[in-house]
Amino acid sequence: MTAPVDPRPAVDAARDVVVVVAAGPGLGRAVAERFAREGADVALVARSEQPLRDLTAQVARHGTRVTAAVADAADEASLRGALAAVRDALGAPTVLVFNASVYVEGRPSELAYDALMHGLRVGVGAAVVAVQEVAPAMRTAGRGTILLTGSEAALNPSVRAAGLGMAKAALRNLAFSAAAELGPDGVHVTTVTIRGMLAAGTAFDPDVLAERYWQLHGQPPEQWQPELTIGR
Repeated sequence: MTAPVDPRPAVDAARDVVVVVAAGPGLGRAVAERFAREGADVALVARSEQPLRDLTAQVARHGTRVTAAVADAADEASLRGALAAVRDALGAPTVLVFNASVYVEGRPSELAYDALMHGLRVGVGAAVVAVQEVAPAMRTAGRGTILLTGSEAALNPSVRAAGLGMAKAALRNLAFSAAAELGPDGVHVTTVTIRGMLAAGTAFDPDVLAERYWQLHGQPPEQWQPELTIGR
């Protein structure tokens, strides 16, 4: 289902703290910069320190506060520690953007168990952890946005990458259940199901997609839906 999007978000982004989990140079960078241009403070969480430093410097050019935390999304303690560091640095996040996933190759009949479990820990277990870390403060405030980045694999899984499809389907399921739980408390939860490959100059350009993330943050509650599909 495709949710209607209000092109004029009625939000004060200067009050927002946005945390991007699995921030990278593509969509994560684009979303972080889009919110930063509106005055939101930004926290970037990723596994590799040097790329994270470079990305932090890029986002900081917009003049807002930016912090970074290194974490392995597959490690619960590591991720919880990173999100605690974000709260210490910027305050409680009002927006969570979760981008983590692992391409797990293998047909169902030959898929390596350890690889499957790793993919599930990164792609959905880490999302559960991140939601648990940000939801209490959002509930208390009566406002918040949680955007979980999904993909075509959730709807049309590849035989050759069955593990990725399982993780993305589980992430989609999480979005629906979290939306039902947290929506009445003023927390907007949506999965953004991207049905195409990220590429500059297309409908799947990271900067184009980042605009949709920003618009979702500004949707009034009567327009909230647990899924926004882009493409096809």
